[in-house]
Amino acid sequence: MTELAAVKAALKTQAVETPSWAYGNSGTRFKVFAQAGVPRNPWEKLDDAGKVHEYTGVAPTVALHIPWDKVDDYAALAKHAQQRGVRLGAINSNTFQDDDYKLGSICHPDATVRRKAVDHLLECVDIMDATGSRDLKLWFADGTNYPGQDDVRERQDRLAEGLAEVYERLGDGQRMLLEYKFFEPAFYTTDVPDWGTAYAHCLKLGPKAQVVVDTGHHAPGTNIEFIVATLLREGKLGAFDFNSRFYADDDLMVGAADPFQLFRIMYEVVRGGGFTPEVAFMLDQCHNIEAKIPAIIRSVMNVQEATAKALLVDGEALRSAQRAGDVLEANAVLMDAYNTDVRPLLREVREEMGLDPEPLKAYRASGWASKIVEERVGGEQAGWGA
Repeated sequence: MTELAAVKAALKTQAVETPSWAYGNSGTRFKVFAQAGVPRNPWEKLDDAGKVHEYTGVAPTVALHIPWDKVDDYAALAKHAQQRGVRLGAINSNTFQDDDYKLGSICHPDATVRRKAVDHLLECVDIMDATGSRDLKLWFADGTNYPGQDDVRERQDRLAEGLAEVYERLGDGQRMLLEYKFFEPAFYTTDVPDWGTAYAHCLKLGPKAQVVVDTGHHAPGTNIEFIVATLLREGKLGAFDFNSRFYADDDLMVGAADPFQLFRIMYEVVRGGGFTPEVAFMLDQCHNIEAKIPAIIRSVMNVQEATAKALLVDGEALRSAQRAGDVLEANAVLMDAYNTDVRPLLREVREEMGLDPEPLKAYRASGWASKIVEERVGGEQAGWGA
């Protein structure tokens, strides 16, 4: 197999999981702008997700968020997904919206609130059993706003205790993915603020616990690709939440702020052996003012482009320059791959997969956008309020 053929073959195996909540109304803590044609329930979210996969060919799974996507019959929901050409993916918990969680969830000083939070996480594992999902994704808004508000070390003890109980509930083939975020909504301390904290807890829990790298959850200037390389080296990188941000956590389309950073991250994934199903590529975006489905398609395409460039890096030339201490040549090898226009290559890949080479144009020409605006009248649109 030629080098180009190998790159094409790898791109055809790529899978990017889309988030159910990105199809609904979403925004910032200040305002959620409603859009016509937005899904009214999880079933319609899967209808839209099916369209993204239909036109990209690489978005075969959809992450659910509980309780936003709670239904009475998860087997029926899974069947509906299958009929739309997709599968149900990671189950995301929600321990941040109830009034009880004002001072935290599994790190809360009140044992009753902690019990409520852990019970919700256990319920999410029950849903995983029903849907056949592999991954339980955890993000906690827990933290403090003022020095002295709570005992920082005790909060870590409570976190460890709650995670351990949920970990023990996981079945064969199931994983716990722990996400981190360096601030927001807590302003003084966050209980899982960085990859080191997440890694420490996952290491103690065991092999079923892995770290999630959300590309928007870092301070400006953080070298995310170093974090990716380190977690891959330690066998603890479980998933990505791909999005983009300019200042803080904006959850913009993937690659919107710094496509070069996305390329560097994807190079470390390829270099470190992370381009496998064991590392889940997920989107976690908050489409505030842009159209939902086209924005998701665009993000999937951005991930594809960064991946294609990463796969084109001349590894032997790079290693040769590195061994020789040739700083400029080593950098040039990376830059040559990054500056390659991979859009013609990806058009070829899509055609070979039986897809339209231009996913966005194909979607716009399909009439789906006008169809859902006409049909989704009445009921309550899915989303979260602000």
